[in-house]
Amino acid sequence: MNKKMLSRERITKEIERAKSFREKHSETVRIVFSPTDINKMNLEEVAAVYSRIGKNDFDTVVIVESTPGRGDKKIPMSSHKIFTTSLGEVQVNDKLRNDFCDEDDDFFIDDEAFKDDLSLFDQLKILQCVLHDFTALSIQITDEGSFIVKELAHALEEILASKNALIVICCDLFAKDKHDYEKIWQMIQKGNQSAMMNYLNSDKVKTEGIGSFIAGLIVANAWGLRLEFESEVDNDYLVAYAEMQKHAIFT
Repeated sequence: MNKKMLSRERITKEIERAKSFREKHSETVRIVFSPTDINKMNLEEVAAVYSRIGKNDFDTVVIVESTPGRGDKKIPMSSHKIFTTSLGEVQVNDKLRNDFCDEDDDFFIDDEAFKDDLSLFDQLKILQCVLHDFTALSIQITDEGSFIVKELAHALEEILASKNALIVICCDLFAKDKHDYEKIWQMIQKGNQSAMMNYLNSDKVKTEGIGSFIAGLIVANAWGLRLEFESEVDNDYLVAYAEMQKHAIFT
């Protein structure tokens, strides 16, 4: 199976299959961590995470991915009005794009880094089988320096906190490194970002899309979300999601 063979029917079948295996309804998922390249080797894992989203859960989706060195602008957003996949068109959320441009000087509407091989299009195909109707925004990170990653995370946290938006973080996570990812998450929860950066610079984690991954973790922590990593038995691929936590009600 190649990307062209990932039809609506095939994707929908995997989504419904994943739902049937889930024992309980999950809380609202706000952030999805998905592989940059969705294919026959990881579609099952991808479906397991995306199946936690209901058809009417979100109005818009912000898809974040790392494309280091592709352009001069550090956090570019495509100027396109519509994104097109083999499953149809998705309207771009122009107002939200302008909100990010107003947030900080490193956000630009720029197409230099925008290419046909972006993970954006893989994620949109899955989303077109999951959500009933939605708009989308593509954000790229061409510079994965700690300052830029933190700046992006802060903007995502502030702008999207009160919006009915799902964040999709494109990054390649591997089951063999699950302990390292959990360790990074714990460092972020403890506010120990300097230790986290030292850990990453030691080359212990060689994840593709580490900038977008860290930005997603920072937002998840700021929003008080619960993070879960998932992988099928004997599979190399790892996916994750961050969902709202239940809070005790005192009377």
